[in-house]
Amino acid sequence: MKVYLETYGCQMNEYDTEIVKAVLLEADYELTDSTEDAEILLLNTCSVREHANRKVFGRVHSLHHQRNGIRARIGILGCMATNFRQDLLHGSNLPIDFIAGPDSYKRLPQLIEKSLREGEKFYDVTLSEFETYSDVYPVREKGVNAWIAVMRGCDNFCTFCVVPYTRGRERSRAPENIAAEVKRLAGERFRQVTLLGQNVNSYNYEGVDFTHLLEKVSEVDGIERIRFTSPHPKDFPRRLLHVMAENPKVCKQIHLPLQAGSNRILDLMNRTYTREEFMHLVDEIRAHYADMVLTTDIIVGFPTENDVDFAGTISVMESVQFDSAFIFKYSERPKTIAQRKFPDDIPEEVKTERIVRLNELQREHSLLKNRAHIGRIHEVLIEDETTKKSADDFQGRNDGNKIVIFPKGEYRTGQFINVKIESVTPHVLKGNAVNVLENR
Repeated sequence: MKVYLETYGCQMNEYDTEIVKAVLLEADYELTDSTEDAEILLLNTCSVREHANRKVFGRVHSLHHQRNGIRARIGILGCMATNFRQDLLHGSNLPIDFIAGPDSYKRLPQLIEKSLREGEKFYDVTLSEFETYSDVYPVREKGVNAWIAVMRGCDNFCTFCVVPYTRGRERSRAPENIAAEVKRLAGERFRQVTLLGQNVNSYNYEGVDFTHLLEKVSEVDGIERIRFTSPHPKDFPRRLLHVMAENPKVCKQIHLPLQAGSNRILDLMNRTYTREEFMHLVDEIRAHYADMVLTTDIIVGFPTENDVDFAGTISVMESVQFDSAFIFKYSERPKTIAQRKFPDDIPEEVKTERIVRLNELQREHSLLKNRAHIGRIHEVLIEDETTKKSADDFQGRNDGNKIVIFPKGEYRTGQFINVKIESVTPHVLKGNAVNVLENR
């Protein structure tokens, strides 16, 4: 039977889709890129934002109608499956036949077969304390970067976040298992790996911490760049900063979620650090490596956020000057502590005003940061032979994960090339190729 898969949300969801593909192929299902001839339609979903939920609901209706009466089984995977299983199957009038949570993908073939055989709606959203899918090798698209989940779940229980309820508790994969997967990826000519975890720097497997894991992965020949996301400011090991500064394979970019610049709001969010501790960590990072690229996440309009709290967030942004930021309006999520304890009391127009101000400020900072690169030569890993706006340009990324665009030449995806930066926007660096790095 032919299966069509569609993915929403974060890099972890992208990785989980690669796991699902491997499980289905092992069970003799066939993957297709067409919704027209698929007999099974699967949506791997995110539940972090309300917008993501609405998008999936709309997509289910669209898939159902575009089939013109030709029946296909529709399954919902991922965080929405765990968080909204009753609504999805019984309360939404959506044409959904089965759902499977993030820890149930090995049982997905049986779930599909049961739905086909018995014609009823089924779900499996059991959360595991042990499942890491370390025995499943993901089916990846060819490219330069491979995602690798080194751990799953989260123990932080930030009050706004559904992840502990949709993905379960923290558990880490064995470092030897991760290193073996990295070696296999190097053999398939991937040049970069990105290590994933909801709180990746809390990785721990029988005394092996995240810093040791990074060192172990960096020993693999053929892998030239190592990235990771996302760390948590509360337990950022200082030895990790030293390794990042000294190890040439570990990229000089950290995604460091701030969420808010007010201690009162951080406490309500259960972030377990203060703005002062966050700022001290930023100072330490830059002391180890002055040009470290810093990006962040920020939530505006968290319950009870007042003008003083919001001013605190602006203050931190102005002080740190992040290279980029993902800024979101607070969205009340079912089953979270915030949903149970704090009324969503910030008017929508106030949230809108605040997010506009922060986005404008971040645009200024991003442009300022990027202008500092004009005239510099960057080592770029070529990712695409076209860009979104031009078929005449190549696109790659530098060590700091900034997009670099340059005119086409006798180059290929996966090559490293030196590019001199000539101009910038808040989002990209633009330049001209200087030379190909043949030894890379």
